[in-house]
Amino acid sequence: MDYTGSQSEKVVHAGELGRSHIGQTISFQPNEFTVVFGKLAGIARTEAMVYLSLAGVGNGTHLKDEYDLPVTHEVYVPVDVISNAESTIKDLFGKVQENLRGAGHKGGEDRTDRL
Repeated sequence: MDYTGSQSEKVVHAGELGRSHIGQTISFQPNEFTVVFGKLAGIARTEAMVYLSLAGVGNGTHLKDEYDLPVTHEVYVPVDVISNAESTIKDLFGKVQENLRGAGHKGGEDRTDRL
């Protein structure tokens, strides 16, 4: 099995997880046979390992609620919609500015700085 997350998730290394991720639903593949989906309840870390505690996953016959992952292990977290939209708006604004400057050079002086 080769889990690569969904379109609404982005990949981060386990070592990048921090308190802002607590309470988010994350997913990861701890071994070649298992994919885990759960709400992150806690994080502990050493230089080489990250220890994740998940809420609402344990108590099943085959379900664990704690996982030890190397700091470089891929974990999927929800995409930050606000930051994503902000960067898209900035990119579009930059393209509009470039187009306005280009139009100013073709037919006259550039007036984009005189608003």
